[in-house]
Amino acid sequence: MCTRNANKLFNFFKTAVSINQRLNIVRLMSVLIALLLLAGCGPTTAELEEVDYAPQANSDWPTSTPNEEGIDPKLVAELYYNASQMENIYSLLLFKNGYLVAEDYFNIGSPTQQVNIHSVTKSINSALVGLALEEGCLTSLDQKMMGFFPELETRIRDPRKRDITIRQMLQMRAGYPWEEASPEGTELLFGGFHEADLVNVPLVRDPGSDAEYSNLTSHLLGIIVARACETDLKTFADEHLFAPLGIEEGFWQVDWDGNYLGFSDIDLSAHDLAKFGLLYLNEGEYNGVQIIPAEWVHDSLQIYSEDVWKYRVGRNWDDNAYGYQWWSIRAGDHRYNLAWGHGGQQIVLLDALDMMIVVTVDPLHLQHGDEPWQLEKASLNLVANFIADLPSE
Repeated sequence: MCTRNANKLFNFFKTAVSINQRLNIVRLMSVLIALLLLAGCGPTTAELEEVDYAPQANSDWPTSTPNEEGIDPKLVAELYYNASQMENIYSLLLFKNGYLVAEDYFNIGSPTQQVNIHSVTKSINSALVGLALEEGCLTSLDQKMMGFFPELETRIRDPRKRDITIRQMLQMRAGYPWEEASPEGTELLFGGFHEADLVNVPLVRDPGSDAEYSNLTSHLLGIIVARACETDLKTFADEHLFAPLGIEEGFWQVDWDGNYLGFSDIDLSAHDLAKFGLLYLNEGEYNGVQIIPAEWVHDSLQIYSEDVWKYRVGRNWDDNAYGYQWWSIRAGDHRYNLAWGHGGQQIVLLDALDMMIVVTVDPLHLQHGDEPWQLEKASLNLVANFIADLPSE
Protein backbone atom coordinates (compact mmCIF):
# COMPACT_ATOMS: atom_id res chain seq x y z
CA MET A 1 0.00 0.00 0.00
CA CYS A 2 2.78 2.44 0.97
CA THR A 3 4.83 1.67 -2.17
CA ARG A 4 1.77 1.92 -4.43
CA ASN A 5 0.78 5.37 -3.12
CA ALA A 6 4.35 6.65 -3.24
CA ASN A 7 4.70 5.57 -6.86
CA LYS A 8 1.42 7.29 -7.76
CA LEU A 9 2.67 10.50 -6.15
CA PHE A 10 5.98 10.20 -7.96
CA ASN A 11 4.34 9.74 -11.37
CA PHE A 12 1.99 12.66 -10.74
CA PHE A 13 4.87 15.04 -10.09
CA LYS A 14 6.75 13.77 -13.11
CA THR A 15 3.89 14.74 -15.41
CA ALA A 16 2.77 17.91 -13.58
CA VAL A 17 5.96 19.97 -13.53
CA SER A 18 7.90 21.62 -16.31
CA ILE A 19 10.94 20.05 -17.89
CA ASN A 20 13.21 22.68 -16.29
CA GLN A 21 12.00 21.80 -12.82
CA ARG A 22 11.62 18.07 -13.33
CA LEU A 23 15.15 16.95 -12.47
CA ASN A 24 15.13 18.55 -9.02
CA ILE A 25 11.58 17.42 -8.32
CA VAL A 26 12.39 13.85 -9.35
CA ARG A 27 15.36 13.84 -7.02
CA LEU A 28 13.24 15.24 -4.20
CA MET A 29 10.47 12.70 -4.77
CA SER A 30 12.99 9.85 -4.85
CA VAL A 31 14.15 10.88 -1.39
CA LEU A 32 10.53 11.22 -0.23
CA ILE A 33 9.67 7.72 -1.45
CA ALA A 34 12.69 6.30 0.34
CA LEU A 35 11.64 8.01 3.57
CA LEU A 36 8.08 6.73 3.21
CA LEU A 37 9.32 3.19 2.75
CA LEU A 38 11.65 3.45 5.71
CA ALA A 39 8.90 4.84 7.92
CA GLY A 40 6.54 2.13 6.74
CA CYS A 41 2.79 2.41 6.32
CA GLY A 42 0.41 -0.46 6.74
CA PRO A 43 -2.92 -1.41 5.22
CA THR A 44 -5.96 0.85 5.42
CA THR A 45 -8.80 0.30 7.88
CA ALA A 46 -10.98 -0.90 5.00
CA GLU A 47 -8.36 -3.44 3.93
CA LEU A 48 -8.02 -4.76 7.48
CA GLU A 49 -11.77 -5.13 7.80
CA GLU A 50 -11.76 -7.43 4.77
CA VAL A 51 -9.23 -9.83 6.31
CA ASP A 52 -10.82 -13.15 7.28
CA TYR A 53 -8.71 -15.24 9.63
CA ALA A 54 -11.48 -17.16 11.42
CA PRO A 55 -10.48 -20.79 12.15
CA GLN A 56 -12.08 -23.43 9.97
CA ALA A 57 -15.16 -25.15 11.34
CA ASN A 58 -13.64 -28.65 11.38
CA SER A 59 -10.60 -27.67 13.46
CA ASP A 60 -8.51 -30.21 15.36
CA TRP A 61 -8.59 -27.89 18.40
CA PRO A 62 -11.09 -25.76 20.32
CA THR A 63 -11.46 -22.36 18.68
CA SER A 64 -11.91 -18.85 19.97
CA THR A 65 -11.29 -15.29 18.81
CA PRO A 66 -8.34 -12.97 19.41
CA ASN A 67 -10.54 -10.54 21.32
CA GLU A 68 -11.84 -13.25 23.68
CA GLU A 69 -8.27 -14.36 24.39
CA GLY A 70 -6.90 -10.89 25.00
CA ILE A 71 -5.20 -10.13 21.67
CA ASP A 72 -5.84 -6.92 19.75
CA PRO A 73 -7.83 -8.05 16.66
CA LYS A 74 -6.25 -5.24 14.63
CA LEU A 75 -2.76 -6.68 15.22
CA VAL A 76 -3.98 -10.09 14.11
CA ALA A 77 -5.65 -8.61 11.02
CA GLU A 78 -2.39 -6.82 10.14
CA LEU A 79 -0.47 -10.09 10.59
CA TYR A 80 -2.76 -11.92 8.19
CA TYR A 81 -2.90 -9.02 5.75
CA ASN A 82 0.91 -8.93 5.63
CA ALA A 83 0.99 -12.70 5.14
CA SER A 84 -1.39 -12.39 2.20
CA GLN A 85 1.14 -10.10 0.48
CA MET A 86 3.87 -12.77 0.59
CA GLU A 87 4.51 -14.86 -2.51
CA ASN A 88 5.94 -17.89 -0.71
CA ILE A 89 3.66 -18.45 2.33
CA TYR A 90 1.33 -21.45 2.53
CA SER A 91 -0.24 -21.38 6.00
CA LEU A 92 -0.43 -19.30 9.18
CA LEU A 93 -1.97 -20.55 12.44
CA LEU A 94 -2.22 -18.60 15.71
CA PHE A 95 -2.97 -20.20 19.09
CA LYS A 96 -3.66 -18.44 22.41
CA ASN A 97 -4.49 -20.00 25.77
CA GLY A 98 -4.91 -23.39 24.15
CA TYR A 99 -7.37 -22.12 21.52
CA LEU A 100 -6.89 -21.78 17.79
CA VAL A 101 -7.84 -18.12 17.29
CA ALA A 102 -6.72 -17.48 13.72
CA GLU A 103 -6.06 -19.64 10.67
CA ASP A 104 -5.62 -19.07 6.95
CA TYR A 105 -3.97 -20.60 3.88
CA PHE A 106 -2.35 -18.79 1.00
CA ASN A 107 -1.17 -19.46 -2.54
CA ILE A 108 -1.29 -23.27 -2.93
CA GLY A 109 -1.50 -23.95 0.83
CA SER A 110 -4.17 -26.06 2.54
CA PRO A 111 -4.73 -27.71 5.97
CA THR A 112 -3.62 -31.13 4.67
CA GLN A 113 -0.69 -29.95 2.56
CA GLN A 114 2.58 -31.53 3.69
CA VAL A 115 5.81 -29.69 2.95
CA ASN A 116 9.49 -30.34 3.55
CA ILE A 117 9.98 -28.79 6.99
CA HIS A 118 13.76 -28.79 6.59
CA SER A 119 15.53 -27.90 9.86
CA VAL A 120 12.38 -27.96 11.97
CA THR A 121 13.38 -31.64 11.86
CA LYS A 122 16.19 -30.77 14.29
CA SER A 123 13.70 -29.81 17.00
CA ILE A 124 11.78 -33.04 16.41
CA ASN A 125 15.05 -34.95 16.59
CA SER A 126 15.76 -33.27 19.92
CA ALA A 127 12.45 -34.61 21.23
CA LEU A 128 13.53 -38.08 20.12
CA VAL A 129 16.75 -37.74 22.13
CA GLY A 130 14.65 -36.94 25.19
CA LEU A 131 12.38 -39.91 24.52
CA ALA A 132 15.40 -42.19 24.10
CA LEU A 133 16.52 -41.10 27.57
CA GLU A 134 13.03 -41.73 28.94
CA GLU A 135 12.97 -45.20 27.37
CA GLY A 136 16.39 -46.05 28.82
CA CYS A 137 18.11 -46.38 25.43
CA LEU A 138 20.40 -43.53 26.42
CA THR A 139 21.66 -43.24 29.97
CA SER A 140 23.05 -39.69 30.02
CA LEU A 141 23.60 -36.63 27.86
CA ASP A 142 27.24 -36.92 28.82
CA GLN A 143 27.67 -40.16 26.87
CA LYS A 144 30.36 -39.78 24.22
CA MET A 145 29.49 -39.67 20.53
CA MET A 146 32.19 -42.19 19.60
CA GLY A 147 30.68 -44.80 21.93
CA PHE A 148 27.96 -45.27 19.29
CA PHE A 149 30.34 -45.60 16.34
CA PRO A 150 32.84 -48.29 17.40
CA GLU A 151 33.52 -49.29 13.80
CA LEU A 152 34.99 -45.83 13.14
CA GLU A 153 37.12 -45.63 16.28
CA THR A 154 40.39 -46.69 14.62
CA ARG A 155 39.96 -44.12 11.83
CA ILE A 156 39.82 -41.13 14.20
CA ARG A 157 42.86 -38.86 13.75
CA ASP A 158 41.57 -35.90 15.75
CA PRO A 159 41.47 -36.97 19.41
CA ARG A 160 39.04 -34.14 20.21
CA LYS A 161 36.28 -36.11 18.51
CA ARG A 162 36.52 -38.73 21.25
CA ASP A 163 35.46 -36.05 23.75
CA ILE A 164 32.26 -34.94 21.97
CA THR A 165 29.15 -35.59 24.10
CA ILE A 166 25.47 -35.82 23.25
CA ARG A 167 24.90 -32.68 25.32
CA GLN A 168 27.40 -30.71 23.23
CA MET A 169 25.76 -31.98 20.05
CA LEU A 170 22.33 -30.83 21.21
CA GLN A 171 23.77 -27.38 21.95
CA MET A 172 25.60 -27.14 18.57
CA ARG A 173 28.90 -27.22 20.45
CA ALA A 174 30.39 -30.38 18.96
CA GLY A 175 32.89 -28.37 16.91
CA TYR A 176 31.78 -29.42 13.42
CA PRO A 177 31.43 -26.56 10.89
CA TRP A 178 28.38 -24.99 9.28
CA GLU A 179 28.45 -26.71 5.91
CA GLU A 180 27.37 -23.72 3.84
CA ALA A 181 30.32 -21.68 5.06
CA SER A 182 32.58 -23.36 2.47
CA PRO A 183 32.19 -24.77 -1.07
CA GLU A 184 33.26 -28.26 0.02
CA GLY A 185 30.83 -28.22 2.94
CA THR A 186 27.97 -27.09 0.72
CA GLU A 187 28.79 -29.85 -1.75
CA LEU A 188 28.74 -32.39 1.09
CA LEU A 189 25.39 -31.08 2.39
CA PHE A 190 23.73 -31.19 -1.03
CA GLY A 191 25.37 -34.48 -1.98
CA GLY A 192 24.26 -36.28 1.17
CA PHE A 193 25.93 -37.58 4.31
CA HIS A 194 27.62 -40.88 5.10
CA GLU A 195 28.25 -42.15 8.63
CA ALA A 196 31.98 -41.86 7.92
CA ASP A 197 31.65 -38.09 7.57
CA LEU A 198 31.98 -38.15 11.35
CA VAL A 199 35.63 -38.94 10.60
CA ASN A 200 36.11 -37.09 7.33
CA VAL A 201 34.77 -33.65 8.28
CA PRO A 202 37.34 -31.71 10.32
CA LEU A 203 36.42 -29.84 13.48
CA VAL A 204 36.66 -26.04 13.41
CA ARG A 205 36.29 -25.56 17.18
CA ASP A 206 37.11 -27.45 20.34
CA PRO A 207 34.10 -29.46 21.53
CA GLY A 208 32.21 -27.52 24.20
CA SER A 209 33.55 -24.13 23.10
CA ASP A 210 31.69 -21.57 20.99
CA ALA A 211 28.69 -22.83 19.04
CA GLU A 212 28.73 -23.59 15.32
CA TYR A 213 25.53 -24.49 13.49
CA SER A 214 26.04 -27.94 11.95
CA ASN A 215 23.65 -30.17 10.02
CA LEU A 216 26.04 -33.11 10.34
CA THR A 217 25.94 -32.81 14.13
CA SER A 218 22.14 -33.04 14.17
CA HIS A 219 22.20 -35.95 11.75
CA LEU A 220 24.65 -37.88 13.92
CA LEU A 221 22.33 -37.32 16.88
CA GLY A 222 19.57 -39.09 14.96
CA ILE A 223 21.86 -42.01 14.18
CA ILE A 224 22.81 -42.23 17.86
CA VAL A 225 19.12 -42.45 18.88
CA ALA A 226 18.49 -45.19 16.30
CA ARG A 227 21.55 -47.21 17.31
CA ALA A 228 20.94 -46.79 21.04
CA CYS A 229 17.32 -47.93 20.69
CA GLU A 230 18.20 -50.69 18.19
CA THR A 231 15.78 -49.50 15.54
CA ASP A 232 15.60 -46.84 12.83
CA LEU A 233 14.76 -43.23 13.57
CA LYS A 234 11.44 -43.27 11.70
CA THR A 235 10.16 -46.35 13.53
CA PHE A 236 11.17 -44.86 16.88
CA ALA A 237 9.54 -41.52 16.03
CA ASP A 238 6.34 -43.16 14.81
CA GLU A 239 5.95 -45.23 17.96
CA HIS A 240 6.93 -42.73 20.62
CA LEU A 241 6.10 -39.32 19.15
CA PHE A 242 4.09 -39.16 15.96
CA ALA A 243 1.48 -41.83 16.70
CA PRO A 244 0.64 -40.40 20.15
CA LEU A 245 0.18 -37.00 18.48
CA GLY A 246 -1.95 -38.40 15.67
CA ILE A 247 0.65 -37.50 13.04
CA GLU A 248 1.29 -39.49 9.86
CA GLU A 249 4.38 -38.00 8.32
CA GLY A 250 4.97 -38.05 4.59
CA PHE A 251 8.30 -38.59 2.88
CA TRP A 252 11.37 -38.79 5.13
CA GLN A 253 14.75 -38.73 3.41
CA VAL A 254 17.53 -41.21 4.23
CA ASP A 255 21.30 -40.78 3.84
CA TRP A 256 23.58 -42.92 1.68
CA ASP A 257 23.84 -45.53 4.44
CA GLY A 258 20.08 -45.80 4.92
CA ASN A 259 19.78 -43.65 8.06
CA TYR A 260 16.76 -41.35 8.28
CA LEU A 261 17.93 -37.76 8.38
CA GLY A 262 18.07 -36.16 11.81
CA PHE A 263 18.49 -32.63 10.50
CA SER A 264 16.04 -32.13 7.63
CA ASP A 265 13.67 -33.45 5.00
CA ILE A 266 10.49 -34.66 6.71
CA ASP A 267 7.21 -33.78 5.02
CA LEU A 268 4.62 -32.54 7.55
CA SER A 269 1.54 -30.30 7.44
CA ALA A 270 0.85 -27.10 9.36
CA HIS A 271 -1.52 -29.06 11.61
CA ASP A 272 1.22 -31.62 12.27
CA LEU A 273 3.62 -28.85 13.28
CA ALA A 274 0.93 -27.33 15.50
CA LYS A 275 0.48 -30.61 17.36
CA PHE A 276 4.22 -30.85 17.97
CA GLY A 277 4.44 -27.21 19.03
CA LEU A 278 1.54 -27.48 21.45
CA LEU A 279 3.30 -30.45 23.01
CA TYR A 280 6.21 -28.17 23.93
CA LEU A 281 4.00 -25.23 24.88
CA ASN A 282 2.19 -27.52 27.35
CA GLU A 283 5.25 -29.03 29.05
CA GLY A 284 5.24 -32.27 27.05
CA GLU A 285 1.52 -32.98 27.37
CA TYR A 286 -0.98 -33.29 24.52
CA ASN A 287 -4.70 -34.03 24.94
CA GLY A 288 -4.14 -34.97 28.57
CA VAL A 289 -1.32 -37.44 27.83
CA GLN A 290 2.27 -36.84 28.93
CA ILE A 291 4.25 -37.73 25.81
CA ILE A 292 7.60 -36.07 26.56
CA PRO A 293 8.89 -35.51 30.11
CA ALA A 294 8.22 -31.95 31.29
CA GLU A 295 11.80 -31.71 32.50
CA TRP A 296 13.08 -32.44 28.99
CA VAL A 297 10.88 -29.71 27.49
CA HIS A 298 12.12 -27.24 30.11
CA ASP A 299 15.78 -28.13 29.56
CA SER A 300 15.42 -28.04 25.77
CA LEU A 301 14.14 -24.46 25.74
CA GLN A 302 16.93 -22.97 27.86
CA ILE A 303 19.76 -20.90 26.39
CA TYR A 304 23.12 -22.65 26.13
CA SER A 305 24.73 -21.04 23.07
CA GLU A 306 24.50 -17.40 21.98
CA ASP A 307 24.93 -15.63 18.63
CA VAL A 308 24.75 -18.88 16.69
CA TRP A 309 23.29 -17.18 13.60
CA LYS A 310 25.66 -14.55 12.21
CA TYR A 311 23.49 -12.93 9.53
CA ARG A 312 21.06 -10.05 10.03
CA VAL A 313 17.41 -11.03 9.71
CA GLY A 314 15.46 -7.89 10.68
CA ARG A 315 14.97 -5.10 13.17
CA ASN A 316 12.91 -7.28 15.56
CA TRP A 317 14.87 -10.53 15.20
CA ASP A 318 17.50 -10.01 17.88
CA ASP A 319 19.79 -11.76 20.38
CA ASN A 320 19.53 -15.18 18.76
CA ALA A 321 20.50 -18.08 20.98
CA TYR A 322 20.25 -21.87 21.02
CA GLY A 323 18.91 -24.56 23.34
CA TYR A 324 18.65 -28.27 22.56
CA GLN A 325 18.05 -27.91 18.80
CA TRP A 326 15.65 -25.01 19.40
CA TRP A 327 16.36 -21.35 18.68
CA SER A 328 15.63 -18.50 21.09
CA ILE A 329 14.88 -15.04 19.66
CA ARG A 330 14.09 -11.65 21.19
CA ALA A 331 11.47 -9.45 19.49
CA GLY A 332 10.76 -6.18 21.24
CA ASP A 333 10.02 -6.93 24.91
CA HIS A 334 9.40 -10.63 24.24
CA ARG A 335 11.61 -13.68 23.90
CA TYR A 336 10.33 -16.72 22.05
CA ASN A 337 11.50 -20.21 21.18
CA LEU A 338 11.67 -21.15 17.55
CA ALA A 339 11.84 -24.32 15.47
CA TRP A 340 13.12 -22.94 12.16
CA GLY A 341 13.45 -24.58 8.77
CA HIS A 342 14.88 -23.41 5.45
CA GLY A 343 12.50 -21.23 3.48
CA GLY A 344 10.94 -19.89 6.67
CA GLN A 345 9.09 -22.86 8.17
CA GLN A 346 8.38 -21.94 11.80
CA ILE A 347 6.95 -23.19 15.07
CA VAL A 348 7.00 -20.21 17.45
CA LEU A 349 6.46 -20.65 21.19
CA LEU A 350 5.78 -17.52 23.23
CA ASP A 351 5.48 -19.19 26.61
CA ALA A 352 4.96 -16.02 28.67
CA LEU A 353 1.80 -15.24 26.67
CA ASP A 354 0.70 -18.87 26.22
CA MET A 355 0.85 -18.27 22.47
CA MET A 356 2.00 -20.32 19.48
CA ILE A 357 2.38 -19.44 15.81
CA VAL A 358 2.89 -21.93 12.98
CA VAL A 359 4.05 -20.90 9.52
CA THR A 360 4.63 -23.10 6.48
CA VAL A 361 6.06 -21.74 3.25
CA ASP A 362 7.52 -22.85 -0.04
CA PRO A 363 10.46 -24.96 1.22
CA LEU A 364 12.74 -23.62 -1.55
CA HIS A 365 14.36 -27.05 -1.70
CA LEU A 366 17.99 -26.86 -2.88
CA GLN A 367 17.55 -23.13 -3.51
CA HIS A 368 20.12 -20.94 -1.81
CA GLY A 369 21.52 -17.46 -2.32
CA ASP A 370 20.27 -13.90 -1.97
CA GLU A 371 16.80 -14.27 -3.51
CA PRO A 372 15.73 -17.35 -1.47
CA TRP A 373 17.21 -15.74 1.65
CA GLN A 374 15.06 -12.63 1.10
CA LEU A 375 11.95 -14.84 0.98
CA GLU A 376 13.04 -16.68 4.11
CA LYS A 377 13.69 -13.44 5.97
CA ALA A 378 10.21 -12.21 5.02
CA SER A 379 8.71 -15.21 6.83
CA LEU A 380 10.91 -14.76 9.91
CA ASN A 381 10.22 -11.03 10.08
CA LEU A 382 6.47 -11.51 9.60
CA VAL A 383 6.38 -13.28 12.96
CA ALA A 384 9.05 -11.26 14.75
CA ASN A 385 7.40 -7.94 13.86
CA PHE A 386 4.01 -9.18 15.08
CA ILE A 387 5.47 -10.35 18.37
CA ALA A 388 7.37 -7.08 18.87
CA ASP A 389 4.06 -5.20 18.58
CA LEU A 390 2.38 -7.28 21.29
CA PRO A 391 2.07 -5.55 24.67
CA SER A 392 3.88 -7.00 27.65
CA GLU A 393 1.79 -8.74 30.27
